[in-house]
Amino acid sequence: MRVEVLSGVERRRQWSDDEKVRIIEETLVPGARVAEVARRNAVSASLVFGWRRLARDGLLGRGDPALVPVEIVAPIPALPAPAAPSVPRPRRSAGLIEIELSQGRRLRVGPDVDVDALRRVLDALDRR
Repeated sequence: MRVEVLSGVERRRQWSDDEKVRIIEETLVPGARVAEVARRNAVSASLVFGWRRLARDGLLGRGDPALVPVEIVAPIPALPAPAAPSVPRPRRSAGLIEIELSQGRRLRVGPDVDVDALRRVLDALDRR
């Protein structure tokens, strides 16, 4: 059994990041119980759960960056750019409407013309 005597004003134990990580790693062993690990290390289970949450969120330590194993694999070949959709060009004579205006001007519109827009243009030209 380990006994730790605390003296002075400070009543709380200061745990180093290495100690916290060691205790957290003990809880990750298959079959380990957080309460037992906490009791064995003389720390409350709620504190260990808090440390585990901090470690999971990457907030424990915040010291030097940890090194993790990396595997470099061949790059995935780039996918070919999608082909531009081929838009069939309407034949000039198919559905083409020719409107003769004053002063010899002509207005040609296709079958897909916006009727409201055409009406506004014709009204504007008529007012001239």
